[in-house]
Amino acid sequence: MLKVAVHNQEGANVNEIELNEAVFGIEPHKQAMFDMVLLQRASIRQGTHDTKGRSEVRGGGRKPWRQKGTGRARQGSIRAPQWRGGGTVFGPTPRKYGFKLNKKVARLALRSALSCKVADNEFVVLDKISFAAPKTKDMIKVLENLNVKGKTLLVMDEIDENVRLSARNIPGVMVLDSHGINVYDILNSNNMIVTEAAVKVIEEGLA
Repeated sequence: MLKVAVHNQEGANVNEIELNEAVFGIEPHKQAMFDMVLLQRASIRQGTHDTKGRSEVRGGGRKPWRQKGTGRARQGSIRAPQWRGGGTVFGPTPRKYGFKLNKKVARLALRSALSCKVADNEFVVLDKISFAAPKTKDMIKVLENLNVKGKTLLVMDEIDENVRLSARNIPGVMVLDSHGINVYDILNSNNMIVTEAAVKVIEEGLA
């Protein structure tokens, strides 16, 4: 039985929730998590780098001197790679760095990341969170009540706009909905706060 306490916004224990061990209690698969983080970081890359080859640089339309008789090495163009102003050999060109990962591996990586947070006691369950108006100090107060420090990932079943705006100006705090959780953001956070409703959505999607 994998049980964790449920807190309210004031930091008090109000209940207890039983987590699905198939989602939050597995033996973390390090290779799956590594591959997923590699995929996410690769997909972020723009890949807009570009260099000009000898066919793209300006000039070099005629042969600089005749083939024989000058005593110099034969040359066909002043825009060959060995010339100043010449084209680049095997330079970077626009490309996509992303690659594919099997769905089973992706799901295993996500379950592994969640299990790591639970095992390391970096997983906090909140009954619910809401603010009457967007105020950064209200969000800071909640984090203090929960004794959460450093990079924090707040996961909700549906993002409350007041909560999102309240957390926007706090460095290291990110708000995601339960469908947007990913391995990189989970592992990149020191603490993970999840609402009760979001826990149920996550379990339905990964169990």
